[in-house]
Amino acid sequence: MRIFEETIRLARTWSREIGVAATIVLLYAVLFFGGRTYFSAENFGDLFLANLPVLIVSLGMLLIILTGQIDISVGSQFAVCSVIAGVAAKAGMPVALAGLAACAAGALFGAIGGGLVAFLRIPSIVVTLAMMIALRDGLRWSTQGAWIENLPPGFQWLSLTQSRFTTAMAVLAVALVAATAAGLRYLKAGRAVLATGSSEAAARITGIRTDRVVFSVFALTGALTGLAAALNAMRFHQIPSNAGLGLEMKVIAAVVVGGAAITGGSGTVIGAVLGVILLGSVGTALTFLGVSAYWEQAIQGAIILAAVAINLAGRRRE
Repeated sequence: MRIFEETIRLARTWSREIGVAATIVLLYAVLFFGGRTYFSAENFGDLFLANLPVLIVSLGMLLIILTGQIDISVGSQFAVCSVIAGVAAKAGMPVALAGLAACAAGALFGAIGGGLVAFLRIPSIVVTLAMMIALRDGLRWSTQGAWIENLPPGFQWLSLTQSRFTTAMAVLAVALVAATAAGLRYLKAGRAVLATGSSEAAARITGIRTDRVVFSVFALTGALTGLAAALNAMRFHQIPSNAGLGLEMKVIAAVVVGGAAITGGSGTVIGAVLGVILLGSVGTALTFLGVSAYWEQAIQGAIILAAVAINLAGRRRE
């Protein structure tokens, strides 16, 4: 009896994540009967690398949304950090330092936005919208739309083979996911993030410096965006100056589809990961099933609306 009750309790606790996982299983079942070539190792490797930046940035976006804020400038940050990594590598900087330069630039952008939101109390949607436009237009003006070319030989794939690079990135992704989940669950800082989003006033009463919490999650998300940009740039011979278009919508959608409350205080890392897997699989799945790719955004939009509706219904029942 106790086992049954515990199973019911866990099912209720993880209902949103279970729903997303079930949708992924259903999608893959359809693909199994309609396009088995989807399950090739090569396709899964390409799919993983294509969605790795979304996964990394989603971990940071989850923290921001948990505090009740939002950042729609990550796509523009991603573009700038990609170019910085490429320019640094061309200037003779070791690949590792070029990646660190991208992370530092991202952290700086995040800190600027976080500071305006946390300490000047400007709404995050306003701050990050302004940064999104300023960074994108500033990059377009400085590069004149030109791509970064003639990258050093050791830049692509980190001088590894593509298969070894994919394996290394898989290990890194698991480490980042595990660290984020452990931090939210076991660290005081993680509990402060959840408390800030649940009730900022109550968090302040308990002694939590909510302004520092908000500032920190924005800076951390910026650093993760820089890391994602550098790793993505290492896949190619050239770096486009318009990278990251639509990235902000992908990561926000993945976090929300994974069950995070857009109002803050509720969400899980596993939910965000499942959201990335689901939304990242849709486009490729349509191609393998012979469906027009123009349906991708419509299907993703329907998934997002369904996730938000389920989330709101669940909160009302609570």
